[in-house]
Amino acid sequence: MKVAIGCDEAAYCLKSEVMKHLNDIGVEYEDFGAGPGEVVLYPDVAVKVAEAVARGDFERGILVCGTGIGMAITANKVPGIRAAVCHDPFSAERSRKSNDAQIMCMGERVIGAELAKCLVDIWLKCDFSGGGSAPKVDKIMEYEREYLEKERSN
Repeated sequence: MKVAIGCDEAAYCLKSEVMKHLNDIGVEYEDFGAGPGEVVLYPDVAVKVAEAVARGDFERGILVCGTGIGMAITANKVPGIRAAVCHDPFSAERSRKSNDAQIMCMGERVIGAELAKCLVDIWLKCDFSGGGSAPKVDKIMEYEREYLEKERSN
């Protein structure tokens, strides 16, 4: 599996810990985020990661900022992307199994490094379950297509 990862300056330390963990577990990744001391706008990072995942260059993405919320909001603006904030094991698991989220978002000001590593492990191991969730995810994507079509026709 190949993962795109990114952060703003508020989450550089957490991103660094997650990248070390990805190395330890043998997951290939590319860093799209802020470097040490670099100030970036989180929407710019979120869009780069989300576009790379949407194009199929990466199977999944991990975004970290202060709370994870801004990254998720921004990543979800990219067509085809489902990004979820994951701050506990249940949300990490369900974001994959029920929502087929390709991007997980976390907040350095919300969780610590050890919990983040645990959530990454859970999230990477889970696949979309389909079943009763499939029509819901299909409906999300249908709404996205409808809004994009309306936008194009205006």
